Amino acid sequence: MIFTLSEEQRMIQEATREFAQKELLPGVIERDEKQLFPSTQVEQMGAMGLLGMMCSPKYGGGGMDTISYILAMEEISKVDASCSVIMSVNNSLVCWGIEKYGTESQKNKYLPELTSGKKIGAFCLSEPEAGSDATSQSTTAIEKDNYYLLNGTKNWITNGNSASYYI
Repeated sequence: MIFTLSEEQRMIQEATREFAQKELLPGVIERDEKQLFPSTQVEQMGAMGLLGMMCSPKYGGGGMDTISYILAMEEISKVDASCSVIMSVNNSLVCWGIEKYGTESQKNKYLPELTSGKKIGAFCLSEPEAGSDATSQSTTAIEKDNYYLLNGTKNWITNGNSASYYI
């Protein structure tokens, strides 16, 4: 099997590699050691379109293919693991989940902010007694008049301290 990247895929790979080297590499060790959220770098990733790569352009996303997304993830991951996790969660878990399962109203409300990086999404899976086994979780959501009452405990919430939206 012969596999060749398209011109667009090569351009995405190169642009992301250049961004990672110029913008993420400086200070990466210090940010990790001090456990600092890379706010400036995440804003830049949003401006580049890296936070909603496969999401429909209708909602502000790039409408890109999976290979392009993987190439960009690889380049970010080579330099800054924290930024790659933020990017992955926002793209693969939050934007994808809303676009796939959300109502049109939810898509219009949340996706443009998420794909632009103006807001960041978090993924809340792990629980103390269940770990990441989704079938053993005990958190509940009870619908009230105009809100949900949540009961339970989550831990290791990816992007938890910096997110605006949680799934």
